[in-house]
Amino acid sequence: MSRRHSYLFAAVLVVPLALFGQSPAAPPANPITASEKGLYGFVSNAVIGAAQKMPEENYSFKPVPEVRSFGQLVGHEAEENYFFCSLATGAENPGKDIEKTKTSKAELVAALKDAVAYCNTAFEGMTDAKGAQMTKFMNFNVAKIALFSLNTAHTDEHYGNMVTYLRIKGIVPPTSESPPQQAPK
Repeated sequence: MSRRHSYLFAAVLVVPLALFGQSPAAPPANPITASEKGLYGFVSNAVIGAAQKMPEENYSFKPVPEVRSFGQLVGHEAEENYFFCSLATGAENPGKDIEKTKTSKAELVAALKDAVAYCNTAFEGMTDAKGAQMTKFMNFNVAKIALFSLNTAHTDEHYGNMVTYLRIKGIVPPTSESPPQQAPK
């Protein structure tokens, strides 16, 4: 084998080992909690965006009489964020009756933002070990982290309702907006 072939052979062996032998980026200290927080952040920002995009005059809009108005959906989301996140942390629920007591867009958007901030604070105090602790929810024993998952699922469910209301009113929902285009170079 020539010297040139020896180098080539060594490179063929060494390069894959170097590439595949590299360890991926270290996972966060609490990967389950971090993943839950990331998903919640995306969905809760979409709900806030929807609440902000709907004009005040459409906050009383109901597609049919049997469902909540858009404003009631915003209030319900704020309440439920407090409910799930306080349950996950074991704290007293500070956000009751928002759906029944807040009516203006400004009040409801502020209440929703406050509820999301409350949940973000709850996430900051959560670890995977704390999230594995069991608690009662509707007569079921569930891990505390599951309450965050339920909150995210619930928020996503009602974001879907909000999208329908926005579309009926001719408004593009936050998650359907086109990203800004770069100027040609």
